Amino acid sequence: MLPVPDIIDGGCDIERRIAVSPAGAPVGHTGGVPPDITLTWPDAWSDDLATGVHRVVHDVVADGGAVGWAVPPGQDETDAWLAGVLADVARGDGRLCVAVDRSGPVGLGSWRRDQGALLRHRATATKFMARPDRRGLGIGRLVTSALVDDARAAGIETLHLASRGNNLGAIALYEDLGFTVWGILPDAIEVADERYDEVHLSMALGRPAGVRLRGSGPGGPGSSPRPAG
Repeated sequence: MLPVPDIIDGGCDIERRIAVSPAGAPVGHTGGVPPDITLTWPDAWSDDLATGVHRVVHDVVADGGAVGWAVPPGQDETDAWLAGVLADVARGDGRLCVAVDRSGPVGLGSWRRDQGALLRHRATATKFMARPDRRGLGIGRLVTSALVDDARAAGIETLHLASRGNNLGAIALYEDLGFTVWGILPDAIEVADERYDEVHLSMALGRPAGVRLRGSGPGGPGSSPRPAG
């Protein structure tokens, strides 16, 4: 199975934050997320995983969730996406977090390292979602928090994501967790005959000692002078 291009357009519930250890286990559970929900970090394909992931994605999209598909995808489409993520995991270039309860997967999200020799210190966070019948329990917040911690532990310096402009609940959650809106691409997401803004957010996770932040100042490799006049 070949991975398909990942359309970044995440959705998530807004709930009170639950602290998460780097391994993904809830710390000091005080309510909100039911204790029967645990976080798993799949690193290999299984048919049960593929079936559970498909159910989550299909049900979220059927319920109107903004997670990158205009219509509920078929199993082959979610299988292709899952295969691509697991390939990144196998290379050390990503992680998949899946929240499960007794019924199977109920929520998920991932981070995937950006490609290119100058970009491997950053990653894209994508596909945050919770199954509609399990919304309102803090699953989205739990998964997002765990993935932020995991990306930091993996040495990712900047984690970034994008959201549909009308997905105000998800944007509020991301900002509450420490992401900052840095730009908006107007009318860039196509849903039938409607167009929505694409809102870009990022979070700095830490830099190695000795790194110099040059920003947009002159000088350094690739620099060019501003034209006179």
